[in-house]
Amino acid sequence: MRAKFLAVFAIFAPVVLAGCTYEQKGPPTQHLADWGAQAPSKHAVTVCHAYGCQKTTRVIFSEKDVAQIRALMRKVKKGDTPHQERRAVAYAIGWLETEVGKRIGTSADRPGMDFRASGDPTQQDCVDEATNTTSYLLFLHKRGLIKQHTVEIPIAKGRIWRGVKNWPHWTAVLKEEGTGQKYAVDSWIFKNGENPAVVKLEEWYINDLDNLPPSTT
Repeated sequence: MRAKFLAVFAIFAPVVLAGCTYEQKGPPTQHLADWGAQAPSKHAVTVCHAYGCQKTTRVIFSEKDVAQIRALMRKVKKGDTPHQERRAVAYAIGWLETEVGKRIGTSADRPGMDFRASGDPTQQDCVDEATNTTSYLLFLHKRGLIKQHTVEIPIAKGRIWRGVKNWPHWTAVLKEEGTGQKYAVDSWIFKNGENPAVVKLEEWYINDLDNLPPSTT
């Protein structure tokens, strides 16, 4: 636990000192390793829960599961554009969260932050959510379901000196291949299984935690 606390402090300290945004360096799998999550394969992901990845659970997906995700993405994708791929990805993340929630008990995860929930295996904070969403995105990419984006390492934003509503907050990140534009993919705002918000990174978390973007529909 002490090592985990020091890791959290080391990551959040630059947010406090530098101002608003902490951008990590390296591949997205580096973030997973830092939080004790195994990198996804074509068949499984490691899911963080209990706040700050205090617990991790490996979840295996069958070919039937992948076929369901593929069918869902085809159904909601209205055109072969990066924008429509992001929309399809949002629905896929919602499906994955729902399915994982049934299997490991996180279907009861409450949206946002609950300081009483640390250590509760049914709950997930923004570190868990950003780490899991990154794993889901990498899984989708490995299965050929993301073609017009690459998965980036998560980032954190925050203005901690303004109080709890401006606490450092993590998000997963996608980068559009053609333009290099980065997008936040943020599930933490919503109940388990709701589509994440997918917005331009510079338009994400501008004011405070009470004014985060809506779910992607």
